[in-house]
Amino acid sequence: MSRETEQTQVAMTALDLARRGDFAAVLAMFAAPQQRRLTPEAINAAWQTHVVRYGAVWSLEPSGIHSDSGMDVVTVVMNTPAMSLKADVSLDRKGRLLNLQVTPLAPPWAPPAYANPDSFAEGEVVLGDRPLAVGGTVTIPRASDPVPGVVLLSGGGPFDRDMTMGNNRIGKDLAWGLASRGIAVLRFDKASHAHPQLIAKKPDFTPTDEYLPYGAGAVDLLAAYPQVDASRIVVVGHSMGGTFAPRIAAARPEVAGVVLLAAEAEPMNRAAVRVMNYLASLDPTSTVMRDAAAKMEVLAANVDSPQLTRRTDPGLLPFGYSGAFWLDVRAYDPVATARELPRPILIAQGARDYQVTVDDDLARWRAALGDRADVTIRVYDADDHLFFPGSGRSTPADYEPAQHVDEAVVADIAHWIGALTGTS
Repeated sequence: MSRETEQTQVAMTALDLARRGDFAAVLAMFAAPQQRRLTPEAINAAWQTHVVRYGAVWSLEPSGIHSDSGMDVVTVVMNTPAMSLKADVSLDRKGRLLNLQVTPLAPPWAPPAYANPDSFAEGEVVLGDRPLAVGGTVTIPRASDPVPGVVLLSGGGPFDRDMTMGNNRIGKDLAWGLASRGIAVLRFDKASHAHPQLIAKKPDFTPTDEYLPYGAGAVDLLAAYPQVDASRIVVVGHSMGGTFAPRIAAARPEVAGVVLLAAEAEPMNRAAVRVMNYLASLDPTSTVMRDAAAKMEVLAANVDSPQLTRRTDPGLLPFGYSGAFWLDVRAYDPVATARELPRPILIAQGARDYQVTVDDDLARWRAALGDRADVTIRVYDADDHLFFPGSGRSTPADYEPAQHVDEAVVADIAHWIGALTGTS
């Protein structure tokens, strides 16, 4: 039997166990580092969130396998009464699970109406050093004079350069939208996306490790392009990427400005409790999310504890992240860093965002920066965390239909950069 066949059988077994509700058995199939971070309850909660709401999975169909960074990724189509889902099951070469990601089966991505692909060209780049080098894309407008540039930072989690989430690619929306307005953009895969197996073996790998060297390197790389005016480079970060954008700018004094898109300011562990309680409120009859929110409260309190060390058991901390991760989060104050940053700042926030909110996050940015003449704040009443327009209470399901970043957000960023650099 070939390795591909064996790995496919392992993936199918794991998914069959999950659809039958045996999450303890699923956990036992993971490699040791993942087993230390996960619990059957956490896997169950994720399965409930991403799968069960579509109805029971009634069939599993393997659709392919490919190798990536020393691991095998088996893709399986899961059919439910509502729609088909795609499960990407990552395995090491010994057949142990490394990750299990489920997304709606996405149609081919279509560019937003506000993007003009004929107005720019794209090329591939590499950032960082081996073995954790990552790939990226630079999008350069077709222009006769040097243009402003943007380094784009993805949010928290193992995002690719396009910030792909199911049917949607908000990073690509932003890159193509800004490039169509005469602004070069460099976006790149996160190390946790490009090298999940290596990162899993590095318990001391921190958000600073993932954002600072790659973001600063991206500024240097973009500045070296002759088509880009090195004095007019702006760092644009979404969510956790926005949280770390001021730190990148502080490390590179030549950066001309910073754009914070739904940037987290509330401590991350406390925000996790708030988000879990919000999700539980969407279905008051569900005990799964209510129990998960109660457990998150306990885990978040462990982050605040003076007893937190690099050796604290990750199973006692939110999301199974290491003590080193949370010590790094605790040590970095994004609001104070931004306050000390002598650069213009644009803050954009969706009023319907439940992950990063007007009351909990934007309020902190306003209190620290609202009196500065070089700080601009925009609130988009209809937009959620991904800057998708909508109405009513925002839910995770709102992120799933194919859609694009609000054109008003892209236009405002482009106008702000133009005014900042004298190119509008």
